[in-house]
Amino acid sequence: MNDSWATRKEVLAWAMYDWANSAYSTLSITLLAAYIQKVVLPGHWGPVAWAWGISASMLVAGLASPPLGALADANGNKRRWLAVTALGGAASAVVLGLMPPDFTWGVLAAFFVTALLFELSLVFYNAFLTEISAPETMGRVSAWGFTLGYLGGALALVGGVLLLRFGPRMGLVDLGSQLRAGLVLMGLWWGLFTLPALAVLRDRRPSTVGTLPLGQALRRAGREVFGTLANVRRYRMVAWFVLAYLFYNDGVQTTISQASTFAMQELHFTPSELIGVILMIQIVAMPGAMLVGYLGDTRLGQKRTLVLLLAVWAGLLLAALLIRVKWQFWILGGVVALVMGGTQSASRSVMGLLTPRRHTGEFFGFYNLSGKATAFLGTFLFGLVSLVTGSSRLAIASLLVLFLVGWALLALVDVAQGRREAEQELQNEE
Repeated sequence: MNDSWATRKEVLAWAMYDWANSAYSTLSITLLAAYIQKVVLPGHWGPVAWAWGISASMLVAGLASPPLGALADANGNKRRWLAVTALGGAASAVVLGLMPPDFTWGVLAAFFVTALLFELSLVFYNAFLTEISAPETMGRVSAWGFTLGYLGGALALVGGVLLLRFGPRMGLVDLGSQLRAGLVLMGLWWGLFTLPALAVLRDRRPSTVGTLPLGQALRRAGREVFGTLANVRRYRMVAWFVLAYLFYNDGVQTTISQASTFAMQELHFTPSELIGVILMIQIVAMPGAMLVGYLGDTRLGQKRTLVLLLAVWAGLLLAALLIRVKWQFWILGGVVALVMGGTQSASRSVMGLLTPRRHTGEFFGFYNLSGKATAFLGTFLFGLVSLVTGSSRLAIASLLVLFLVGWALLALVDVAQGRREAEQELQNEE
């Protein structure tokens, strides 16, 4: 990587935020999901509240991401926004763990805020990718982030296992107190390991207008967002890819966020057993993410790699309809591990290749919007089907169409042409 790109120290610091936020990613779908469904709202409404809480946070994050991304570009302060969202999310996770479980609406509100700030922090984190990597190494740098994330998430899960197993020796006598301690661990881990990224990363592109008051900056950001929409024909490949990502990522995210509900409701997994599966997924996903990054950069190309991964996801959904015992879920989880991080990493790399450098925050804001614009619908429908039928299997089956539509739209993306469009934008600036 030459001097025009980031140092290894900056790449490592950037990847450390994946290590940090993966505590939320892993402990939320295990400890937090169990806390909501078994302690705060046991019974029929627990799975619905979990699914709809995720749905609401994704909807709000999707709507807020484009203007906030453009605002960060205008003022050249992505790092500041990363600090606000990441540390704010970590603090709200700690509050969530400290709040009494019988304060139901307070718990649900803290759950929503934590999930929302997690989603928003990824806008500014992802936008740094194009500033710390050359195009030819973007797949591997992106994969390094996910790999460190899997390692960090795995270690956080080990902490969760220890709390559940040895909680009584520490004065945590019941499941509720053990799960709450795990949520405090989640927030502290997230906040502490965010600090290296905030200390080392810097905005490489200066403010385009100088520092503006918040209201004026938001108005300018809004104009830029609508300007991007009006000129989307200039970036046709970005438009097609964002539309494809909107659909298939909805399927990926809904499957991941609701897998714990499926395991607990259909296969009667305990929280400890669920953590064991997720821990296995984290460990297997590390080499999986690196392998996908290597294939995308050197063998298949990012788009072909992504198409292959979507085919695997479709097969996983069909297999999920047939499993009836716990060991089958473990096998399914192992396959998920091989493709989960790779799908996200390859998607982020394709977006980075197609994005004009002057619009990184703004375009990654739209990328985040596409990732959340229908994700709220997927989780809402999952919760609705679960409420009406009591079956997670039928809810899972409905997700297959999202992968098929996403695959069809991805087929229209020409990465080489998209890179030419982005490079032409850079030449026009010069």
